[in-house]
Amino acid sequence: MTLKNLSELTGLSTGFLSQLERGLTSIATDSLANVAEALEVDLSYFIKPQRKRSHIVRSYEKELFRVENRFIQYLLSSDVQDKAMMPRIIELLPINSEENINQYPHEGEEFVYVLEGTLTLLINDHQYELFPGDSAHYSSRLAHNWANYTNKLTRLLVVSTPNLLKENNQGAEVADDKSNDL
Repeated sequence: MTLKNLSELTGLSTGFLSQLERGLTSIATDSLANVAEALEVDLSYFIKPQRKRSHIVRSYEKELFRVENRFIQYLLSSDVQDKAMMPRIIELLPINSEENINQYPHEGEEFVYVLEGTLTLLINDHQYELFPGDSAHYSSRLAHNWANYTNKLTRLLVVSTPNLLKENNQGAEVADDKSNDL
């Protein structure tokens, strides 16, 4: 069902439904009941925990992981605590090209695939512009960071190690959170 179809059935705007789907807004119980009715599910479907561990994460199930500075991160695994890799969608908001971006190394490796927008990738004081469809795979031990010097959102698929959420990951540094430096 499209957002437009759901909007027509519930009387809620497509913009609101889109924000709700992405976890960017909340909804009143009566409106949620309308959504449940339109989707032909019980209201409890949205309220009771749905924490079945699955190998599959549907687009509407991805979890908002962190919103910090100019980074919005979504987890792409329902069982990330048990995995070595940490797959995420990261949305980078624009910044001023005058802002200083600190580069730093840490343990592990990173794979970055640009889905939308333009990514400025900094590695060992070299600057690379990556466009949709471009990717980079590098050792995180190299001094690195990312920036979005455009006036539009940049979306990335990022898979990194170590997984900072992995249970029993005592030696991992939290340095992978690039948002601390922006």
